[in-house]
Amino acid sequence: MNAKIQEDENVENTVSNLKNKFPMLSFEKQIFIDVFEKDALVIMAKGHNYNNIVANLLWVHKDPGNLVLVINSNDNEEKYFTEKNQLTPVPTLGNERERSYLEGGIHFVSTRILVVDLLKNRVPISHITGIVVLRAHTVLESCQEAFALRLYRQKNKTGFIKAFSNSPISFTFGYHQVEKVMRALFVTELFLWPRFHGNIIRNLKSRQAQAEELHIPLTTNMSYIQTCLLDIMNYTVKQLKSINRSLDMKEITTENCITKKFHKILQSQLDCVWHQLSTRTKEYIQDLKILRSMIINLIHDDAVSLYALVSKYRTPEYAQINSGWILLESAEQLFKYAKARVFNKKNEFDPEPSPKWKYLSDLLSQEIPDEVNKKKDSNLSNTKILILCQDNRTCSQLNHFLTMGANRYLLYTAFKREIPINAVATKYEDIKNTVPVETKDKTDKKSDTKEGKSTDEGTRLDDSKYEELNTEESRTNYLLTLTQSSAHCSKDNATVNESLFEPISQLDNLDFTKIEVETPVICIQTFKENGNNLSLEYTLEALRPEYVILYHSDVAAVRQLEMYECRKKPEEPICKVYFLIHDQTVEEQAYLAALKREKQAFELLIQAKSVMVVPSYQDGKTDEYFQLTNEEEVQPTDSRKAGQNQSKEKPLVIVDMREFRSDLPSLLHKRGINIEPVTIAIGDYILTPDICVERKSISDLIGSLNSGRLYTQCTQMCRNYSRPILLIEFDQNKPFNLQGHFVVSTDISGADIQQKLQLLTIHFPRLKLVWSPSPYATAELFYELKQGRNNPNIAEAIALSGENTADDMNYERYNILVHDFVQKLPGVTSKNINRIMNKGISLDHLITLTKEELSDVVENKNEAETLYSILHVKARPMDAKEEKFGKKKFTGKLYRSKK
Repeated sequence: MNAKIQEDENVENTVSNLKNKFPMLSFEKQIFIDVFEKDALVIMAKGHNYNNIVANLLWVHKDPGNLVLVINSNDNEEKYFTEKNQLTPVPTLGNERERSYLEGGIHFVSTRILVVDLLKNRVPISHITGIVVLRAHTVLESCQEAFALRLYRQKNKTGFIKAFSNSPISFTFGYHQVEKVMRALFVTELFLWPRFHGNIIRNLKSRQAQAEELHIPLTTNMSYIQTCLLDIMNYTVKQLKSINRSLDMKEITTENCITKKFHKILQSQLDCVWHQLSTRTKEYIQDLKILRSMIINLIHDDAVSLYALVSKYRTPEYAQINSGWILLESAEQLFKYAKARVFNKKNEFDPEPSPKWKYLSDLLSQEIPDEVNKKKDSNLSNTKILILCQDNRTCSQLNHFLTMGANRYLLYTAFKREIPINAVATKYEDIKNTVPVETKDKTDKKSDTKEGKSTDEGTRLDDSKYEELNTEESRTNYLLTLTQSSAHCSKDNATVNESLFEPISQLDNLDFTKIEVETPVICIQTFKENGNNLSLEYTLEALRPEYVILYHSDVAAVRQLEMYECRKKPEEPICKVYFLIHDQTVEEQAYLAALKREKQAFELLIQAKSVMVVPSYQDGKTDEYFQLTNEEEVQPTDSRKAGQNQSKEKPLVIVDMREFRSDLPSLLHKRGINIEPVTIAIGDYILTPDICVERKSISDLIGSLNSGRLYTQCTQMCRNYSRPILLIEFDQNKPFNLQGHFVVSTDISGADIQQKLQLLTIHFPRLKLVWSPSPYATAELFYELKQGRNNPNIAEAIALSGENTADDMNYERYNILVHDFVQKLPGVTSKNINRIMNKGISLDHLITLTKEELSDVVENKNEAETLYSILHVKARPMDAKEEKFGKKKFTGKLYRSKK
């Protein structure tokens, strides 16, 4: 026990020097120490970002004597770490990058560029201190990150590899996914840090924010609509499973249909068999997506927007293409209650406001000001409030609601959604004239048309105002403050229909240091600004809000708020967090389902770790692993065939630089084939001096056929290589067939694509079409084609690029029309066409050659006689007397030699 305490004290002393650079919580320090000593994969809970751990790890190695590479980072992460550690970006030119690598330091580099630099020996691999891999859950066996790490580990056995991920659910898809990722990363340790880890629980309990849950009931109509939608979804799921009993659809449930990961669940379950599904099954799946959008819209959006969405599907056109749910009784009730939320019994426009609006308005105008006034040291003018919501649309909705008032915003939304309105309730009469001029014109048009009046007077639009409101849905944050009148008014006069707030327009890019107002500041922001996981952390650190309102529930946001509170100084006030959540709704269920799925994912990972067998890549054992990968694993089934190439040089394939966006170069290298990255104008892969391959995905194939680019590419390949190959490669997760839904446009059909491929093969008889179901199959095919054949000449492949157009290039010396004509003559083959074109001066000269001279040129007596006869024997039509009647005259020889 004493030894354990002493060890913990030593750990604290070890990390104490880093405390003043980028402060870390105690569990983050423990993770830092664990990963600092070993090559490991760290999987953290969602919302527990690894940015502070990685920032300190990079700072420790920030020295010209070290060379540390960071790969697989997104743009936001690269910008964050570059600014925090004051790093310089990697140059774009190859020679400058090579110089930058030699100078050492920390470099964020894209994986595709790094792979090319490693293959071209621009990186001093033996001097690399280590590689840091971010977002490790995206690293697969065939991806570029695994390729770069394999190249690194082949020549550097001592450098470190440290990988980080905060998406545990991603490691549960597939069979033994975490072991596959660890093998691709070449790491030997797995560290799991779920939210229920003992160290994290103790750490976050040391200082907790005040949390208050406001359970908001749905309105009666909203409850009915939710029930109808769930009934329809349950019916659709049952029908889907009843007609697909042989498929594994245990993950497709009504509960999972309302989660964020529903599209990923569908993809993992049905992508491989999509081409085998019936039209009815595909209709059910499409309807599930539509119903999911409706139920999310019910919770997140206003009554007018939901009514507009539902009305879009109540049309005869949609009734003909849907799976039949629109004919159910629940669907009829859905349309009824959706309309009842917008129009009253008199059919007047009188929508019900969102239930959360009143609670939000009460918090901002009454409860929070009251709490601030009760505190001795607090001042309402310095109070900062942060409102967090799910998406840009809700962000814009809350901004308009707080600045326009509920009634004005709902009326504006109705005209924006083009909902027909014949009459409005009394409370909307006064504000009808205050909405943007365009919407008012629509109102006048509808009423005036009904009364037979002219509408020519109201055709002018207030473009600036309307465009400003219409384009704000793309924004991710807003800053508001109390209006001058509402700042001094009584709280009793504040209602949900009044505009109590105004925007702070003088701030650019949310620079909170420039806020100089003497009223409360309200910031409305999404959980992730344009997918940036670090945006919320930046806002919390810069704004330092005393109050946070979670308008929607999000697991990651809650945990980031926990860590923000824990990092505060002792003298700072404790933050208060309000949770606005609809009780007993799909919103609450989705939040609980997300927690449950993550907990189950960590439990599976803990179980997998307990029985995991990971190979060691140290003390020379890495060599054995690579020997297994590059020799034993790639041997073909015929051992005699494999033995033919053992004594020869290692196989080499020339790969075009643009092909490193695909997985194929990585898989070829794993099979023991050397890769030479160069920029070539003809083909994508040069396997041998005779074999050139142009690789096309399905989408690229369709585009190339329609644009004519593929014809040009095949022409160049056929003129320069005796064995041109067009490789049509399918996605391994998609069906292996050219039929189905690859073509979306109505003016192109699958038959058109097949006809163009037929024309292509007719025009280029030597062109071979190869169909590959996946990059793995392509790699195996290339390996077989390389057996017993010479490696291509790199200089010749580069010389065939568009840069060299001098007379030394054969295909440029020839007249294209003459070349194609001679190629079609009897006796001319792919083997002698180049000799004929090189030794012959012109067609006139070719005719003057004797049979013996022609034999010397062709170097084949039989082919020379065939060519000589077609050039010199004069043909004449048959005599009229000898003509045969009937079909025989068309099947016999039309021309015969003249004696």
